Amino acid sequence: MLTGSQTPPPEAHLLKKPKGAPQPSSSPLHPLKSPSALPCSVPFRHRPVLVLSLLALQLLLLLSARFLPAPHLLLRRRSHSSHHPPAATLTDNPCPSGRIYVYDLPPSFNADLIAACNDLSPWASRCVALSNGGFGPPAADLAGVVPSSLLASWYSTDQFAAELIFHRRILNHRCRTADPSAAAAFYVPFYAGLAVGKHLWSSTSTSGDRDRDCAILLRWIKKQDPWKQSNGWDHFITLGRITWDFRRSREGDWGGSFLYMPGMENVTRLLIERNPWDGKDVGIPYPTGFHPRTVAEVSEWQQFVLNRNRSTLFGFVGAARSGFKDDFRALLLGECGRAGKGRCRSVDCGGGRCGNRSAETLNLFLDSVFCLQPRGDSFTRRSMFDCMLAGAVPVLFWRRSAYVQYGWYLPGGDEGREGEWSVFIDRRDVRSGAASVKKVLEKIGEERARRMREKVVDMIPKLLYSATEGGLGEGMQDAFDVAVEGVLRRFREQQLRLHREEDGRV
Repeated sequence: MLTGSQTPPPEAHLLKKPKGAPQPSSSPLHPLKSPSALPCSVPFRHRPVLVLSLLALQLLLLLSARFLPAPHLLLRRRSHSSHHPPAATLTDNPCPSGRIYVYDLPPSFNADLIAACNDLSPWASRCVALSNGGFGPPAADLAGVVPSSLLASWYSTDQFAAELIFHRRILNHRCRTADPSAAAAFYVPFYAGLAVGKHLWSSTSTSGDRDRDCAILLRWIKKQDPWKQSNGWDHFITLGRITWDFRRSREGDWGGSFLYMPGMENVTRLLIERNPWDGKDVGIPYPTGFHPRTVAEVSEWQQFVLNRNRSTLFGFVGAARSGFKDDFRALLLGECGRAGKGRCRSVDCGGGRCGNRSAETLNLFLDSVFCLQPRGDSFTRRSMFDCMLAGAVPVLFWRRSAYVQYGWYLPGGDEGREGEWSVFIDRRDVRSGAASVKKVLEKIGEERARRMREKVVDMIPKLLYSATEGGLGEGMQDAFDVAVEGVLRRFREQQLRLHREEDGRV
């Protein structure tokens, strides 16, 4: 599958030179290349006059040049006026990267799925989990765990609720426009995660069932004028599940095939876990339970977790997988048990017990300096974001769990920046006994661990989703703001590249 960088833009065919186009040659349009236009010889007696005339002309040009702007300034002004609005416009414009048009989809693609929440899972109703715009019910069990002034901002949020959260927020975005001709980006509020997810564990569902709604959506949107104009290059969508749930390549395999359907190759997708080899996938944080309304609430929480007295070196929340040979989670649970009191605490989530134990898991993260984050069912885990939200430093064992996932949110690109907020221990060294988690973390020392926690706490605003429809305000961005700004920036840069190519500057 081609990545975004490998796929040519839809307008590329307009930039190709037509076959048979005239080439510069000896013609009236190119007189310097015509034999008749070559300079003829000058008689000897006239040469002194010609030399004096040329010297006078050069002197005149030299004097005139003092009053002309430099060539690079002319080029800069022309470039500025061609592609960028004046500085005053940029300052006054609240949407310098463009506006967003939100499709008004038929309700079968979103609202009807929520209305049928009792049928979204073969085990239990999903209605409570998807209530409050995707935040779920209030987390009443956290009373006494979080500051009482912040308790109302905590919910029991489902990890797969991003589609609802993004839809609610983008409908109220300051850069939303009802005029598609004025838009630079087009949002598709299709709840594909719910549409596909309801068939993932059903014993009677087929591959066709998992693909049906996605195929119908694509047929619908391909009839819309904005799509016809760009073939989806300026469209984006939020998918509430991991990318692999939409990448079935063969009949009978896991998941749906939405991302392999014709038309989806150009669309930017926001996912809680991305495919590192697909440039159109963008990783966004898993939804956690904290949804503050104001900057003041965020600041209060940051101070609370930063000043927390942490009695445990590291903690682990997870369950062993009895069906997996040499299960790494079981290995970590064993190492935690052997570490001794005050060194490690764990919460065993076997049997799905952690689903209703948010107080116990949050308490563990609040009391731990570090939190162990092996891979989950896939390479990423919501637990990493729960851990960081509590001000603990994540310890990773697979690079794909974070470093190549959330480039818009987590500092990365080299081990130095990654080491500012996380610890990486290769799982193979742990398995072989070459590395001990306890010894690695003890060597870090209190001062460096404190700096790492400060970095994590500083990142908290970008890792959560505000409950306020307009965001946190006061210039503080949450995870939604970062994602939308990143999409608009991506589309604007794409358009600027096309303009430069059309002008022949690339």
